[in-house]
Amino acid sequence: VLLQAYGGGLVQAGESLRLSCGASVTIFGSNAMGWYRQDPGKQRELVATITTGGITNYADSVKDRFTISRDSARNTVHLQMNSLKPEDTGTYYCNLKGMRGYTYHYWGQGTLVTVSS
Repeated sequence: VLLQAYGGGLVQAGESLRLSCGASVTIFGSNAMGWYRQDPGKQRELVATITTGGITNYADSVKDRFTISRDSARNTVHLQMNSLKPEDTGTYYCNLKGMRGYTYHYWGQGTLVTVSS
């Protein structure tokens, strides 16, 4: 399974970006798709995830600003990022992880988001 991420870029603080990630094949079973961010020298950390059942999970720092959604028919997940802050800067990685007995786990290539002050 390949996860193709796109939508990163350079924006100013207060502006918006939309990240998208698509899987190369149909995904079977319960799973969570989402985004993690990694800054240089730091561990990858959760930004937001959404399950096949529509349950979402957000990092506290992005609640009320970011919205994650998924189109299961197209095997894609989107992250609408509003009111961006400089601290949102980082490389965002798409993630797909099986749940409830499904053990697959995939990462996409990173897409860079840079927010200038």
